[in-house]
Amino acid sequence: MKAGCYQFSPSFGNKKQNIEKVASAIKNAASDLIVLPEFFATGYQFTSTDEVAGFSEPIPEGYTTELLSDLSYEKNIFIVAGLPEKSGDTFYNSAILTGPDGYIGKYRKTHLFFEETLYFTPGDTGFKVWDTAIGRIGIMICFDWFYPESMRTLALSGAEVVAHPSNLVLPFCPDAMPVRCLENMVFAVTANRTGTENRKDNQSLTFIGKSEIVSPGGEILVRATENEETLIVADIDLEKARVKALNPFNDIFKDRRPEHYRLLQK
Repeated sequence: MKAGCYQFSPSFGNKKQNIEKVASAIKNAASDLIVLPEFFATGYQFTSTDEVAGFSEPIPEGYTTELLSDLSYEKNIFIVAGLPEKSGDTFYNSAILTGPDGYIGKYRKTHLFFEETLYFTPGDTGFKVWDTAIGRIGIMICFDWFYPESMRTLALSGAEVVAHPSNLVLPFCPDAMPVRCLENMVFAVTANRTGTENRKDNQSLTFIGKSEIVSPGGEILVRATENEETLIVADIDLEKARVKALNPFNDIFKDRRPEHYRLLQK
């Protein structure tokens, strides 16, 4: 499988322009899976609930989902992308999976970060894995990485590659993801963005870039720099994510002892 992600700086509120930029960037991509950043088509720093309402869309009937479904069909690729979702009067930070046959499914972000908590409702989908023609794909969004349970749940559910749309502003994630991948022995594709948004007085958000693809052994296969707009792609052998043995005596899943993890239930 060839997995990739597109790191760029979206123009806030310009959905059509941002989607066209993505389409142009991946038009010649030799990749089976492309992961796009969190809120890739809208930008991130909302200033009011009304603004969120104006940019959010239903899934799968919305503008962005339909265009990405068309792009998946046209390019014969799978795409994971983050967008604000409208469901009645409720708004979620969501990500969709599309493929050559159209819309496949969605995930709603479980762990909201910073001012997302003002505008969005914590996700209710749980962590999901889809069995596709190119492999078993799981999704988590940005700050979900901070909670080891996120990646572990996806891995225990059979994920071979975890798609990770992000808008990272804290510095920790790029160096932490190799640990997340190693402790679960899965691949991960973290698609971050670049640029700065300062749509609120005295509050500037600078995104750290460093999108990366990481192996089940914790190796960074490819990583972007902090500021470049770039498409990165790596060959990944999913068989390496199906074997959980460290040595002839240790298997990281078979050796688990959930009966002693009682604190996780609180």
